[in-house]
Amino acid sequence: VQLQASGGGLVQAGASLRLSCAASGRTFSNCVMGWFRQAPEKEREFVAGISRSGSNRRYADSLKGRVTISRDNVKNTVVLQMDSLKSEDTAVYYCAAKCAYGNSYSTYSTATDFDSWGQGTLVTVSS
Repeated sequence: VQLQASGGGLVQAGASLRLSCAASGRTFSNCVMGWFRQAPEKEREFVAGISRSGSNRRYADSLKGRVTISRDNVKNTVVLQMDSLKSEDTAVYYCAAKCAYGNSYSTYSTATDFDSWGQGTLVTVSS
């Protein structure tokens, strides 16, 4: 599957941002999707994940309440809504996919569980 992330930019602390990831090349409804981020000189970390059907979502504890992941299996997109942004949210955000037949409710939170990655979109939050 090919993934194209968009929506990043420069925002002030407290603002909201909506990242989108468009998928192509595979049956999107067979893909478990996730968002990760990597700040400068830091490890890539899990942000949010969503099951094939969208019925189940998982969030990093540090971001719960500020981010919402959703998907549209008709438009082949996954969206990450981020609210109340902080300077520490500055990072490159990546969407990821694991496309294979499976149940409708599983989510993944480990980078090695995913086998397709988008190019990343930069989010910069100024304080």
